[in-house]
Amino acid sequence: MRIRIVDAFTDRPFAGNPAGVLLLDAFPDDDRLQKVAMEVNHAETAFAHRLPQGGDADWALRWFTPVTEVAMCGHATLATAHVLHTTGAHAGPVRFATRSGVLIATPAEDGSITLDFPTAPLTPVGIPAGLAEALGAEPVAAVDTGPNVGDLLLELADEKTVLGLSPDHKGLAAHSARGVIATARAEDPARGHDYVSRCFFPNVGIDEDPVTGSAHTALAPYWSERLGRPDLTGLQASRRPGLVRTGLRGDRTLLTGRAVTVIEGELLA
Repeated sequence: MRIRIVDAFTDRPFAGNPAGVLLLDAFPDDDRLQKVAMEVNHAETAFAHRLPQGGDADWALRWFTPVTEVAMCGHATLATAHVLHTTGAHAGPVRFATRSGVLIATPAEDGSITLDFPTAPLTPVGIPAGLAEALGAEPVAAVDTGPNVGDLLLELADEKTVLGLSPDHKGLAAHSARGVIATARAEDPARGHDYVSRCFFPNVGIDEDPVTGSAHTALAPYWSERLGRPDLTGLQASRRPGLVRTGLRGDRTLLTGRAVTVIEGELLA
């Protein structure tokens, strides 16, 4: 089996969020998929196989962290679509059958890819006791992002507070199914982004994710409501930062970015 490492939500290597991508004839058992993902040891490894023609989707797609399967992953979906298009395995828009329904990835002439994902349902919640201490900052507001994303979204006072976070990851683990999204309005939108975020996912084995597509299905409606515009750009300000262009379209959110293949090899085991 060919295995590729793809940096997603970036136009240059060694930036953005790396994902493993394997195109298969069929899915092996779950234990083998999990072991491969553990060996790759990136935030997610994507496994895809072609589906029969005439159905609702073109490829089946699953995502695994080093410790568990997840219901939705944006950057590994972008990485998979990039591999399909750059290798000639699929031309034009591709429909993926996933645990989150059918997700569509559409390539553009400029090399970018737009993902069509379900918009996360946002529910304001109280700030749990002990969360500020674990995060290292006092949230302004807290929002539950629903079952597909599974995070607690926290608005902080300003961009500088988000950039300076050094949280207690074990302490964060008690407060949501997957983890915590910390976000704030951009200090200077002229720098090319409207809001910033950082994502901490200790419950799925990822202390901090570099660039998280699924989180932006919650960030898009959150900031579009506050900023009064459906089309925004988010900067995920990790050590491997990346930009995600978001377009709120009612119950769907468009996520646009680029990807770069950095490693290609053969899985021997």
